[in-house]
Amino acid sequence: MVQRWTDVVFLHWRYEPAVVQRLLPPGVVVDVHDGSAWVALVPFRMEGLGLPGLAPLPLVGAFPEVNVRTYVRAGDRRGVWFFSLDVDRWLPAAVARAGYHLPYCFGRADHARRGGLVVSRVERRWPSRSRGAVAEIAVRTGSPIDRPDDLIRFLTARWGLVSATRRGRLRYAPIHHPAWPLHAATVEHLDQHLVEAAGLPTPVGTPSALWSPGVPVCVGRPTPIGS
Repeated sequence: MVQRWTDVVFLHWRYEPAVVQRLLPPGVVVDVHDGSAWVALVPFRMEGLGLPGLAPLPLVGAFPEVNVRTYVRAGDRRGVWFFSLDVDRWLPAAVARAGYHLPYCFGRADHARRGGLVVSRVERRWPSRSRGAVAEIAVRTGSPIDRPDDLIRFLTARWGLVSATRRGRLRYAPIHHPAWPLHAATVEHLDQHLVEAAGLPTPVGTPSALWSPGVPVCVGRPTPIGS
């Protein structure tokens, strides 16, 4: 699938590795940096979703997404593990659940940039068991980061995703895009319950914040890990 991610916000918190590991399936190991696991809340806007060389999918258009994720190793692969992905479109949610085995959720969602302020809202409605999973986020964009440090590279330079089928079979899909154009960011408002809805303790402290105007993306076909 090809797409473009725009106005991407990265909010990251430190966690004890064992706390995150207990939510991962057998064969998936939490990746750590500076002795910590890292959990992210990532809102952005999805545009131009479709197949390579063809027009974007009809009846989809641009839509917001807010995901909760961490970073893992599985076999010889390193990638992103998604705890949840909230969107306001049924079709991409259903396609991603079926094709990529990703935990997409449906509800009300908004994501927009107004000058230097990026504002996101989520109110999950499906699966119904996770109602109460809501978020309101406002982040002020800052100056460009010309030389990302080791932590920033660890948190953002991820070139694949790991998922598991209902039978526990692990799969990996490569993600291709240019290097992120990253900016510093400041959290102006944050009221979220998406991280807790994933089964994690409430994050502590002010998150590390970054913003990117966006990149074009190609997500490759998922294949079994170890094949």
